Amino acid sequence: MTEIKFTSRADLVFERLESDILTGVYKRGELLTESELSKSLNVSRTPIREAIRRLEQEHLIKETSKGSVVVGVSEQDILDIYDIRIKIEGVATKLCAENATSEVIKEMGDVIDLQEFYSKKGEAEKVKSADSRFHELIYKNSGSEIYEYILLSLHSKVQLTRKNSMQESERSLEALKEHKEIYLAIKERNGDLAEKLMVKHVTNAKSNITRLK
Repeated sequence: MTEIKFTSRADLVFERLESDILTGVYKRGELLTESELSKSLNVSRTPIREAIRRLEQEHLIKETSKGSVVVGVSEQDILDIYDIRIKIEGVATKLCAENATSEVIKEMGDVIDLQEFYSKKGEAEKVKSADSRFHELIYKNSGSEIYEYILLSLHSKVQLTRKNSMQESERSLEALKEHKEIYLAIKERNGDLAEKLMVKHVTNAKSNITRLK
């Protein structure tokens, strides 16, 4: 039987606000108030209040006497996130090579095909979506809920940086090539090689965003 997941209104508001903060719709230092958010999102203050509480826990906003101020993700935060990913994402990829089913590996191949298709068309947003899906499949099939939770959270926090990077055709094609190499290592169940290639991939991504600063 297929599991049915119900999403509360507070969850939807949280996801919308989180995405808007991480993609730059709301700028660092911008003031958010319950009344304005309730009006713009057409919901009551109760789900707004719950979403704000969760955003504060994620350190994306902070409470002040005037209201909720957007903290977002600073340039240093981004560098720190990439450093953490370099340390642990390779391990998750090695675990994925050991645990992923043949169906998951096939889906990875399909995602890479999509990434290549959209890279050739220069559609940065769709390239980013395919790129994200590839990494998500690795996290979700590492066999570790802790790795999955941490890496999904870190990956989502660099959405805007990744989008800017993917708009650069040279880096987009390099990332595609690196994904293909990682995919083949996973397909061959070569965990050590998959780990090494993922570390290289994330290190290259960090070098590119550092260069773009």
